[in-house]
Amino acid sequence: MLIKKPGDIPSSEITSKSNYFTRRKFITGAAATGAAIAAGLYLRNHDGPLEDTVHAGSKLSGIVKSQYSTTEKPTSFKDITNYNNYYEFGTDKYSPAGLAANFHTRPWTVSIEGMVKKPKKLDIDTILKLSPLEERIYRHRCVEGWSMVIPWVGFPLNALIKQAEPLGSAKFVAFETVFAPNQMPNQKSNDVLFWPYVEGLRMDEAMHPLTILAVGLYDEVLPNVDGAPLRLVVPWKYGFKGIKAIVKIRFADTMPPTTWNIMASNEYGFYSNVNPNVDHPRWSQKTERRIGDSLFAPKHPTLMFNGYSDQVASLYSGMDLKKYF
Repeated sequence: MLIKKPGDIPSSEITSKSNYFTRRKFITGAAATGAAIAAGLYLRNHDGPLEDTVHAGSKLSGIVKSQYSTTEKPTSFKDITNYNNYYEFGTDKYSPAGLAANFHTRPWTVSIEGMVKKPKKLDIDTILKLSPLEERIYRHRCVEGWSMVIPWVGFPLNALIKQAEPLGSAKFVAFETVFAPNQMPNQKSNDVLFWPYVEGLRMDEAMHPLTILAVGLYDEVLPNVDGAPLRLVVPWKYGFKGIKAIVKIRFADTMPPTTWNIMASNEYGFYSNVNPNVDHPRWSQKTERRIGDSLFAPKHPTLMFNGYSDQVASLYSGMDLKKYF
């Protein structure tokens, strides 16, 4: 069973953050690269990520439970904030937590533009007030074959879309991450990816109630390493669709380019729906390894649309999902 009513989700189902995370002070003063490497090694063996910003770790208030939450036990805060793909900061799973520790998320402005009646520039604190914040416990499936269950805090993307009043001719929504090479070291080289990172959704996907903009995690302000201050979460798609540190949202009548599709179009399609029947060219997608399980635990079977078929399959009625992958 996927869906629970808000009142049916006992607090005992959410892993206690205090069991995994003890706040520690990040020791600065070494050269940036050396400090980042040291921080990455430190995080492999300690209880949580190191944040050196005023806002990361602050409690969010007024959060309501969501009917869209899964009943599965969430992954620990430690694993969510230490095992991560964030290529702007590092290309392995552990270094981004240290390298992102001092990333500046205030002030922060998001530009809403393109085919809309009301183009806007909104600061992050205004965005936080657009809609009540909800806890959304979602499955997260990486295209690499691993998965988590993450208790995001956010609000439906459609709340922001309605503010902009897109034109009827707008068929897609494009997203762009911040370009800040002085803070994001890998953005200094195009040998990693083409920068800035860009993503996109079809309008009906963007308006779907499961699609959210996340601003928090475990009832706290979103950690830098998980995409602060604003990231996209589309739970039935592979994780790389969840663009982080968003600074631009643009409405268009044509399909926008997306970073991984630009880099390897034969491996990463625009839709990127979780689909156990469509393998990556270099590995199977039929099973997944749940982060936090023991090394000897069996892999989980991958679910069509990551287990959200009842809610989203109708979006792709009549489409050849092997062709439009």
